[in-house]
Formats: sequence, C-alpha cells, structure tokens
Amino acid sequence: MPMPNQITLEQLEQQVTQLLPQEQLKLVAHISARLSIMPLAAPTMVNEESLRLQREKEADELLARCDAAAQMWEGKFDAAEEIRQMRQERDEQLWLSRS
Repeated sequence: MPMPNQITLEQLEQQVTQLLPQEQLKLVAHISARLSIMPLAAPTMVNEESLRLQREKEADELLARCDAAAQMWEGKFDAAEEIRQMRQERDEQLWLSRS
C-alpha cells in the first residue's frame, strides 16, 4: 500500500501515457540520468552465500562427471601425451592437404 504522498507504479504509468511522446522521452532521459549516478546496490550476504553454495554444487557435479569419464578408460592415461599426439596428427593432415 502506498504511503499518503506516494502513487503506485500503475498510477504513474497511467499518468505517463497522458504525456506527449517527446515529454515521455524527456522523462526517460531524466530517470536514466538519475539512475546512472546512483551507486550499484551491494550484494547481500544471503546472495553471496547462495551464490557460493551454487558454485560449490556445480563444481561437485563437474568433478563427478570427470570421475565418471575417467573410469571409462582402462589403464594409465596421459592427457598431455594424448594432446601431443592429436596435434601431431592434425599437423600431418594439414601438411598433406597443402601438398
């Protein structure tokens, strides 16, 4: 419920529609100028905590997926060697295509 000297958003919207388009643009410019000099609202501790918990959950899910993928390989797996081999194969294909 609005305070005695305040109007609701709906009431304001109705009043704004009664303005000429040029006056509406001036109002938008005025509001934008006021908002641009206002400091950004600092996140609350609740938001920071929920964000931290969400990130931890996502990290746990990613690690679980990595563990599941790692279990699909049998024996020793050297990611660096695998990348070197893929690069070498790609380079060989590039040189063959340029010949």
